[in-house]
Formats: sequence, C-alpha cells, structure tokens
Amino acid sequence: MSNPIDKQKPQAKIPWKLVSMIGGIFGIIGLILLIISGLGDKNKAKNEAREVCSEEDPATYFLGIRTDTLCSTEGRVRNGASLSSLLSQYGVSMATIDRTARVSRPVFDVRRIVAGHQYMAMCTQDSLPRLKYFLYRETPTDYVIFDYADSIRVYRAQKEKVCRQMHCEGQIESSLWQTLHDNGDNIELSFALSDIYAWQIDFFAIQKGDYFKLIYDEYFIDDTVSVGIGDIHVAQFNHSGKDYFAIPFTQDGFKDYFDENGMNLRRAFLKAPLKYSRISSKFSHGRMHPVLRIRRPHHGVDYAAPTGTPVMSIGAGVVTKKAYQKNGGGNYVTIKHNGTYTTTYMHLHGFAKGLEVGKKVSQGEVIGYVGSTGLSTGPHLDFRVYMNGQPIDPLKMESPPSVPLKECHRDSFMLIKDSLIQCISKIS
Repeated sequence: MSNPIDKQKPQAKIPWKLVSMIGGIFGIIGLILLIISGLGDKNKAKNEAREVCSEEDPATYFLGIRTDTLCSTEGRVRNGASLSSLLSQYGVSMATIDRTARVSRPVFDVRRIVAGHQYMAMCTQDSLPRLKYFLYRETPTDYVIFDYADSIRVYRAQKEKVCRQMHCEGQIESSLWQTLHDNGDNIELSFALSDIYAWQIDFFAIQKGDYFKLIYDEYFIDDTVSVGIGDIHVAQFNHSGKDYFAIPFTQDGFKDYFDENGMNLRRAFLKAPLKYSRISSKFSHGRMHPVLRIRRPHHGVDYAAPTGTPVMSIGAGVVTKKAYQKNGGGNYVTIKHNGTYTTTYMHLHGFAKGLEVGKKVSQGEVIGYVGSTGLSTGPHLDFRVYMNGQPIDPLKMESPPSVPLKECHRDSFMLIKDSLIQCISKIS
C-alpha cells in the first residue's frame, strides 16, 4: 500500500493568459506614463525655449509696426511741401501718390499737411529700399499712417497716454501763469483754474501774496512728455486773504464745482468778458477822459488787451444792439440777459461772424474782438453793466449760482468735500 503522506498534492495551474493580460495592462500604463513624462519634458523644454526667445527677442515696435527690420528716417515738413513732394523723395510713383490721396480722403485730407510737423519714413533694408510706411505726426500723440506693405492703406494711430495724479502749489508774485512757469508746473493749469473760478475771482486783479494748491490729473507720453491736463480733483485759491475751494461733484449726471458750503461755483455771469488782459481804467463818476481831456463819468471798466483778443458775452442773452458810434464807443454790442441785467461791449475791432440783432448768445460765446474804434487812444474793451437801466460797477456785481446742490445729495457731497480738503491740506 502506498503511504498517503507520500502522495504529492496536485499543483495548481498558473493562468498564463491572465498573467499575460495583466502584464500587458501594466505595460500599457507604463507606456502612457512614459509618454506623459516625455510630453511634460517636451512642454517644459518648449517653455524654457520660449522664455529664452522672449529674453533675446530683438523685435521693436512703434504704433504696432515692427521697426527693427526696417530703415527709419525722420524729418519735418518744409514750407510749401505736400504729400507728393514728401513721398516722391522715397521713390513713390505719381500714380501711387494719386491713389494714396484718394484712399486717404475718408481718413485724412492730404492738403492739410502743415509745415513744421514731424514725419517718419520706414523703408525696407534691401539693396533697393522700398517705402513701406510713412507716418505723419498731427499732434504729439496722433499719427496718420500711410501703409504700403501690401496694398495702400491709410489709418490713424495714437501713442499710449499714461495718466498720473499730480499736485502743485504756488504763491503769486506777478501772475498765475508766471508763477506756474517759474515753478516748472504745467502752464495749462492757469487756463483750467481761470475757467473753474471764472465766477468768483477776477484773475486780472489777483495780487502778490495770493496762493493756490491743487490736485489734478496729467497725461504723459514717452514717460516724461506732458500732453495735457485731465480732471482737477480739488483746488484751493487764496485771494486777498480769503480761501476759495473748488470741490467737483456730480449730480443728475452733470459735474460741477462747488465751494466748501455746497454753493455752485458756476454763476449766471462770468466775472470778466475776456482773458489775458489788464484793467486800465475802473468805474468812475468823474474820470479824466484820455481824448477829450475833460472830466466826465466813466460807467464801465476798461480792459487793455491786444487788438483781436476775443470778447465773450458774460452770460446768456439776446443781442439788442450791434452798431457803430463814431464819437463814442465805436463798434459796440449790447446784450439783454434778463429783465434786470444788460451789458455793453465797446470799441470793438470787429464783430463775431454771424452776430446779428435778435440772435441768442450763450455764456462765454465770442461776440467780437478788442479794437480801438471810436474815441480811443489804444486797443481796449470798454465793458459796461446796467441793472434795471442804471449803470453799476461790473467789478462789484454779485451773480447768483446757476444750479444749486440738491439737498438729497448734501450728505454725499460733505463726505467727499471733507476727504478732499484733508488731502489738499497736506500739500505744504
């Protein structure tokens, strides 16, 4: 008998098909991981290459035009030059110039090229250079581009402007303009301030010791070249010891400037009918007449200014007189503003185009130009104001605000006002 212990147990069969299948699956997974790893390395290499190319990329651009592959020359338009003479020096044919003028019409009238303006020509770097782009500079920021790369194309482009918040302050020595100039500030601020304070301050009468502070936006190109003033965020002007604040506030979709008490700075009448002059004679009941050499009333204010200086209506109204007075005011205009006030502008060199009796004029509209017609010793404006038919001193006339601050906006305004005055007070 055989010993059962000596009997061998039957061996389990190995499922080689299953092993093969599992091995295949792991092989596929490994291949996938290898591919993914390879793709990752490949993408990494691409990114590294892109970074290297980015660092070493020599391409330069101006207004979207690649310039490093072109030869650029600059110049200024000479007196009597035209688009034809400018382009022909770069080998452009007359037929192409004619087509350029026609293509340009909807964008730019080529007859308006101005002497003294800059231009830039960009040509290919071949042995026989060919003009690809011609850039005409209209303003410091605006260009007209004549594109000859493929077909003729004319379009406008603009340099990018950067807005910076600025602040300045100064003390008047002679004039606001001169103070800004001496301090190295943008002289355009003198025009902005004179517009904001046109109803409160007579800038012909500002005096030594007056001072100002303001926070404003200014636009620059090429980092340092100023191309204009933006919003005035807050202003303070001290005139004859009194502070005049200007706080911008928008109500009903319109922005106005208000004082610290919420009174609108805009008034029914401008403080003066012209800019950039000086007062040569004030309101008087017994002035020595410079021509007649006798004492007689002078019921107006004389503003000495160069011939041709624009004269503006101080308020909206209707022209009631436009005439010439030989032995008196020369060319003069009278405007009725309402049932109370009338103004007269005398010794004009001429009248504004289209000005006629019965025409409605708006505040600040030019009605004529400074002259020396009638009894006059030199160019000036004799400006007169009548209240209920009686002459009054224009320099002492009080004008009511035009649009008051609405009570529903007062709380919001006061918050803004407190914040802005706090900011401007930090300017030493």
